[in-house]
Amino acid sequence: MILVTGGLGMIGAHTARALVDLGQEVVVTSHRRAEIPSFLAGKVAVERLDVTDRDAFLALGGRYDVSDIVHLAGSIPGEDPVAFFRTDMTGLLNALDAARAWGVRRFAVASSLGVYLGASETPWHEELALPTADLPHLIVAFKKAVEPITTHALQGSGVQPVVLRIGSTWGPLMDPESPFNAIPPYISAVLRGERPGPLHAGDGGDSCYAPDAGRAIALLMTTETLRHDTYNVSSGRGFTHRELVDGLQAITPGLELDLLPGGQPGPHLDITRLTKDTGFAPAFDVAAAVADYVAWRSGNPR
Repeated sequence: MILVTGGLGMIGAHTARALVDLGQEVVVTSHRRAEIPSFLAGKVAVERLDVTDRDAFLALGGRYDVSDIVHLAGSIPGEDPVAFFRTDMTGLLNALDAARAWGVRRFAVASSLGVYLGASETPWHEELALPTADLPHLIVAFKKAVEPITTHALQGSGVQPVVLRIGSTWGPLMDPESPFNAIPPYISAVLRGERPGPLHAGDGGDSCYAPDAGRAIALLMTTETLRHDTYNVSSGRGFTHRELVDGLQAITPGLELDLLPGGQPGPHLDITRLTKDTGFAPAFDVAAAVADYVAWRSGNPR
């Protein structure tokens, strides 16, 4: 059985769904979120768990035969950065304790494309030396620290670390007004009948639809042999606002949206390593992702 912490969040839920589709038994944990997505109902075991509670975390091993762990649980920083780091670090260390105590095969942990910030070479690939750079957010700073902590903590344990450098992911279950990705708020405005502010047609960058991200992580957990400990998880191509607008107009005849000329597409993640080791290829291009997300939102608030 595979344990997914934070398994009712956006990436966690889609990872759990993909694991189930691959024939795996899955237990997900959630601390604050109680609503189970329709696509997981009756298909996974659900445990209420505060991952900062070490005893409660380790007790899961007495109820489930956990073979692998995907640690995606995390919090949103408040005004106190120390409290944020303490909470998420405690959760990570408890998950690592569990991995060692239970003797799992693989331990995957969420990192971020933000670790590459400051790298001039694009697209960003796993063999790049990570630059020293001012990081824009506490979450990115923590994710960058997660990588060596995880790999060092598992040395000599027999547990294979899998560092997930996850790209800019969006889709079903994301906060529709999320400050971390501009796509859901833009589409939400359109769904409300509003005309969102104009975008530059050429702006964009890395983008991955959540079901694709979940499937990539699931493949990394189930593929028999992984040749590396670190993998980029994304679509493997950049997207532009032109594609976003085209996708919305394709499913909404007569929809008028403003696009400004110019723009800068920005860097994106190279997923060659992921594809070679697992056979992953994204199922959604931008147009298909937009259509699927709009259909999902017709019956769901997020």
